[in-house]
Parts: sequence; C-alpha cells; structure tokens
Amino acid sequence: MRNDLGFDYDKAVEAVQHYSNVIKLPVFLIDDSGKVIYSSLAGKMFCGFCTEFSADGKTKELSENKKSPKFDCRSVHLYGSYQAERFGGKYVFFCPLGMVHWASPITIEGMMKGAILGGPVHMIEPEEFLIADIFKKYFDNEELSKAISFSKSIPVTGTELVNSMSELLRMVTFYLSDSSRHQYDVDQEVQKQAADISEHIQKLKKISSSGENISPYPIKKEGELLSAISMGNKPMSQKLLNEILGHIFFTSGNDFELIRARVLELVVLLSRAALKGGAEIEQIFGLNYQYLNQIYGFCDLEELTMWLSRIMERFTDHVFNLANVKNKDVIFKSIDFISKNYMKKITLEDVAAYVYLSPSYFSKIFKEEMDVNFNAYLNYVRIEMSKKLLLDPSISMVEVSNLVGFEDQSYFSKVFKKMTGISPKKYRENRGNV
Repeated sequence: MRNDLGFDYDKAVEAVQHYSNVIKLPVFLIDDSGKVIYSSLAGKMFCGFCTEFSADGKTKELSENKKSPKFDCRSVHLYGSYQAERFGGKYVFFCPLGMVHWASPITIEGMMKGAILGGPVHMIEPEEFLIADIFKKYFDNEELSKAISFSKSIPVTGTELVNSMSELLRMVTFYLSDSSRHQYDVDQEVQKQAADISEHIQKLKKISSSGENISPYPIKKEGELLSAISMGNKPMSQKLLNEILGHIFFTSGNDFELIRARVLELVVLLSRAALKGGAEIEQIFGLNYQYLNQIYGFCDLEELTMWLSRIMERFTDHVFNLANVKNKDVIFKSIDFISKNYMKKITLEDVAAYVYLSPSYFSKIFKEEMDVNFNAYLNYVRIEMSKKLLLDPSISMVEVSNLVGFEDQSYFSKVFKKMTGISPKKYRENRGNV
C-alpha cells in the first residue's frame, strides 16, 4: 500500500493487471513525474523495446546511453499523459522511435496524479527502410540491425483496435479517478472563457469612454475566426470567438434575445467555415440541424457561450477529418509547426524532422489522415494568411508574397488564383469580396 501518490495504488495495480490480461499487451502505471511505478512486464519498468535496449535491461532510460539526448522515456510518458488530460481522457501518440502508445490520466480533485499507458504497437506494417531512417538517430551501427529486428516483432494492431483499447483504458482510469474530475474541468473552462470575454468587454469600455465609435458587430474579427476554423486552428478560433462574444455582449445591452439571435448567426457561419476547410457536408448539415434545435432551450448566458464553444470545437474537429485522426500526435504537432513557420522557407523534410519521422513516412501519414498532401495544405495556410495582408494597401504585393513564405511573386499569384478563383490584385481591389 502506498499513500504518497494521491490515488489508490493497489486498486490501480489491479486495474493494470486486468487490462493487460484482456489486451495481451504491455501496460504500465506512472506517477505524476512520469516515473514508472508498476509494469505488467514482470521486473521491467519500461515498454519491452526500451527495456531491451537500455544499459541493464531494467532501470536506465534510453537517453542515458544512446546518441540522442532528446529520447527520454519519462518525458515521453508524461507528454502522452498530459495530452490525454487535455483531450478528454485519452490520447494515442507516437514515441520518438515511431511506435504507438496510448495514455489515460488518473485525476483526483481536478489534478493528474498519475496515468496508465499501453503499448508499444505498430498501426501499420513497418517497412525496414522507414524504421532505419528513424533508428539511425538513436542507435549505432552495431545495435541498429538488432533494434530493427526487434521493432518488427512489435505487434501490428491496426488503427481501429488501438482506438478501442484507448477508449477502454479511458474508462478504466475514470473508475480510478474521483467523481469531481469532470465537473472540475467544466468549471475551469467556464471560468477561463468568462475571464477572456470580460477582459475584451473592459477593453471596449475603455475605447468607448475615450469617445471612439464602436461598430455594432466586429466584421473583421469574424473573418479571422472563419479563417482560423477553416485551417483547423482550435486555440486561435477560441480566442477570436471569445472576443466576438465580448463585442456582442457589450453592444447588445444585455438583451438576451438579441444575443441569442447573434449566436444563431454565428452557428451558421461556423458551419460554413468548417465546410470551406474540407469537412463532410452531410456531417456538418446534420450537426447544424441538431444545434439549431437546441439553441432555444438556453436562458443563461454562461450556458449559451459554453454551448457555442463546444459547437466551434466540433466543427473545427471536422476540418480535414481531424475527428477521426488516430495519429493526433503527429498531425497536431505538424499543423502547429506550420501555423508558426508558414512565413519561412519550410519543407516537408523540416516538419518530418520536427515530429521525429522520416519524410516518406510522414508524407504518407499526412496524406492519409488529412486527405490533402503536405504542400497543398502549406499553400492553403499561406493563402489564407495573405488575404488579411492584402486588405492593407500599405503592404506591396511583393511584400505580401514574401511575408507568407512565397519567394516568387508570380508563383504566389498563380497559387492564389488557383485557390480563390481571382488574382491577389483583384482580391485587394474588391476588399476581400470574392
């Protein structure tokens, strides 16, 4: 019996044993620092692969004796667990060696006190040359062939089974967590959104008190929100949505019916943005019908704003089919990297290196999961960002091209016209009205 963990250790060990017996794969329990405190692999405190290639087979992590200091089992475990805490209690991710694990947190009073992880497995049959590309970073020539051979012995389960095992593990850890977990998460989210909206209202009050006119509706912010949703950028979408809601609340004079009407318009706009980003028409129309029937059941501003945030998240998830992506770790990290670096000369190889995959393997996963190839997505982001710059006449066409990552203005114009149907010059003249 251990009392220093913040959760019932004996109960968690029993759960790990039963879960491992069912899935017939390695399962391990970690504390809130990422340290493995129990493993279904008798006497081995890491996954079978890392145990095999650590210095003594039991206690040393790969980072202590391999070439790359970036490979750290404890950090990888902790990363997957924190991501699971963020993404609804489960998370499927790639470790730096390209093998798949899944994690679910044990949460007590709203805080992660530990987690259970399963794996490793492969979701597709590994090809030797792809494995070699990844492993060269971590193994010298003497161990490389042995590591490749061992990797090929790791089970191949397929994405559907991995998702089911991840969902089942979420249920197991929910049983180990306290009942206040869900309500705590909801309360935290409500408080953060209310604070963001209130902060924007205060800014508007300052502007108003200085004598400046405030428009009845923030058209420019709306355009930025639609662009963020169509690119699948959830954090930016939430920030912009909160600012728009703050504007609506400030200008509506606490008229709830007027606010509800504005929110209804936003739901329709959000759905169009999701469709523009590549979401399935049938899915979005089905969700729209469901949401439009729900809106008249709300009589409270807090409930209404949280409901709208959930809708925005759902629509954003459907952009590029992200709701069904199993390789979230790779895809989300890739999208984040692109959104922060689109203005630079980045290549598929740069992003592949960032997510610790070979270019060929990354390209395959990106195309399969996003239904669009890497270059097409990168160009899409660049063109979307260029639209905002084109509305500023003080920025020349050459500068716009350079600021969004195109070195050649003529190529920028060609890509812009292909994606929008009009030239950048015409777009600027029309003030963005296509």
